[in-house]
Amino acid sequence: MSTPAPAVTPITDLDWGTVPSPCFVVDRRLLERNARILARVRAEAGCKVLLALKGFALWPAFDVLRPHLDGCCASGPVEAQLAREEFGKEVHTYAPAFSETDLAETLRFTDHLVFNSRAQLERHLPAVRACGRHVEVGIRCNPEYAEVEVELYNPCARGSRLGSTRAALGQALPAGVDGLHFHALCEQGADVFARVLAAFEAKFGDWLPQVKWLNCGGGHWITKPDYDVALLVRTIRALKARHPHLDIILEPGEASAVDTGVLVASVLDIHENGGLKLALLDVSATCHMPDVLEMPYRPTIHGAGDGGATAHTYRLGGPTCLAGDVLGDWSFPAPLRPGDRVVFADMSHYTMVKTSMFNGVKHPSLATWDGRELKVVRRFGYADFRNRLG
Repeated sequence: MSTPAPAVTPITDLDWGTVPSPCFVVDRRLLERNARILARVRAEAGCKVLLALKGFALWPAFDVLRPHLDGCCASGPVEAQLAREEFGKEVHTYAPAFSETDLAETLRFTDHLVFNSRAQLERHLPAVRACGRHVEVGIRCNPEYAEVEVELYNPCARGSRLGSTRAALGQALPAGVDGLHFHALCEQGADVFARVLAAFEAKFGDWLPQVKWLNCGGGHWITKPDYDVALLVRTIRALKARHPHLDIILEPGEASAVDTGVLVASVLDIHENGGLKLALLDVSATCHMPDVLEMPYRPTIHGAGDGGATAHTYRLGGPTCLAGDVLGDWSFPAPLRPGDRVVFADMSHYTMVKTSMFNGVKHPSLATWDGRELKVVRRFGYADFRNRLG
């Protein structure tokens, strides 16, 4: 399999002045580009590929992804219901812990259910068996090996609550388990996956002949231009050669939607403080791009460069009362003025799913673009803010 073509800069043919501000816009053509790459992996590696809803859940665009993927993975009953009702294919669900109420709701929608610990498995297995429909049961394993640099996103960090170590699970495969699950990647390549898989097999490989499937989790950056897709295919094929009976499952969220959308913002005000030119926008780091503060993550802005690259450098900030609601410093080819549009690239995955309505800041609309029609699929207003709190 050849390496995917270089990523296309999202949405170069849209007049930003026609877009309501603020607004997330997803390019359906680029979403399909990613979906076709994932479909090639499915075909050539002989595995299942799921959409991780925790990364991308814009259901009005599911029709683009549905023909190319096997289903969705969910993180609880709400995502499981969305997957069942709006995607309509396989539903796989994992959560660090289930209450009895959440479990009962999840069992209405899911086909696979992965527990985080032996205690959760033993506590809830009777309810799974009595739910009236067949649900495959798995357990999440912690291989105690990862190469994730940002500790906040490392599922295998010391003391991690995600998954169970072999010492915690014991020598014998817990009764009632149909499959195993591990997730130890974050925006990483096939070479890292191969090393993580080796660590997993060193810890849990003796259980693989006893189960029907292995879910290798997410964090695979399959659709990035420098990702070694051929190595991923070889690694999965070799795994299947060692264990021909196993169904192999991948659940990328980021790879499904990376480089497919933008966040369109407007300049509200320009002023200065301490020699810095400040541009206040109608989008917020804390409300709309929390990874900017959490990771930290620096977005790309269409037509802008790093701070200091030109004479027109601005520190961009949001409209909330949080002092740290700052996006960073960028330079622009011309001075910014109130009303100018600022377009943040790569704003599909882990953006819309993480937004909040803190401070009652205007929530970005949601739209799709196919090269011909800008379709605004959702606008938000006062009722959305009010109904969250009473």
